[in-house]
Parts: sequence; C-alpha cells; structure tokens
Amino acid sequence: MLGSLIIVTFFVLGVVLGRFVEMPGFITENDPTLYALYVLMFLVGVSIGSDKKALRALRQQNIRIALVPLGTILGTLGGSALISFFLQHRSMTDCLAVGSGFGYYSLSSIFITQYKGAELGTIALASNIIRELVTLLAAPFLVRYFGKLAPISVGGATTMDTTLPIITQTSGKEFVVVSIFHGITVDFTVPFLVTFFCTI
Repeated sequence: MLGSLIIVTFFVLGVVLGRFVEMPGFITENDPTLYALYVLMFLVGVSIGSDKKALRALRQQNIRIALVPLGTILGTLGGSALISFFLQHRSMTDCLAVGSGFGYYSLSSIFITQYKGAELGTIALASNIIRELVTLLAAPFLVRYFGKLAPISVGGATTMDTTLPIITQTSGKEFVVVSIFHGITVDFTVPFLVTFFCTI
C-alpha cells in the first residue's frame, strides 16, 4: 500500500514539475525514456531468471495453473475492446494497447509513449497504477465476492511483486505459487502485446 502511494506521489510530482517547471534541455531533447526502457527490460529479465525458488515451485504445479494468466489476458483485452465502443475519440487498438499493460505501468507507459505519444502514455500510466491500487485496496472484497483467484487476476503483472503480500494475506499461502506464476507469465506478454497493438 505504502509503495503504491509513493508511486502515485512521484507521478503527481512529475506532472506538476513538467507543467510548471522548465526542464533542462538534455532531458527533453535526448528522450531518456528509451534508455529507461532498456534498463527496465534488463532488470525484468534478471529478476525472472534469478528467482530459482519461484521457478522450482512452478514445475510442481498442475498444467491448469496456466489458465489463470490466460483468463486474465483474455478478460482484460475483452474489457478493453468493449470500453473502446464508449470512447469515440480513442481507437480500439489504443484501448487494447493501454489494457495490455496489465498493471505494469513503468514498462507499458514508456512503450506507448514511444509509439503513440505522451498523452496515451500518461493514460496508460494512470490506468495501470489504478489497477495496482484497486488490487491492494479491494483484495478482501474481491476474495469475498468473487473467489480467491479474483485478486490475482485483477493484479495482472503485479502479482509476482507489489501485490503478492496482500494476495497471500487474503487468498492464502497456497495461492503464492499461482500468484507468482501468473505475474511472471502476464509480465512476459506486456512488451509483445503493447508493441503489437501500438503498431497495427
């Protein structure tokens, strides 16, 4: 919870600084977001590859565990496509690109900004931060009314890190491996799906 509030604070601070403070030329001219993207991709690879405990636990699970991230991906894309009919100023591919972030705000918003511009990138950032906050704040409600897999699905790519503690607390320790596998799988699809929807 505290981590998400810190992220939102930095986001708001960045918006305020960008709006009211003139940034130095080397920041605005050289587009540092591309280099930030390279660093993020490298760190994601390192974190997935170095978590041997999670990978070992995944090998012991039934094949049905794969249905959880598949359901999250299809449900999110279906919802994103549906909402595009109510947003006349946004194309379906724009909505699908934003939805394909699956809560991974740092990576998806940089990709979308690169391909579609800062406005849609900011929408993606806000949308994915909200997804994480909803998971953190509403996990007990989700478990009570929709089942123990609900906060995992809502959490998207964040279920292997920031939302894992609240999922463990509300869904139970037996769902830790499912949550980690779900997060890794959904996380892996983000750069491919976002790029695909941004370029078609």
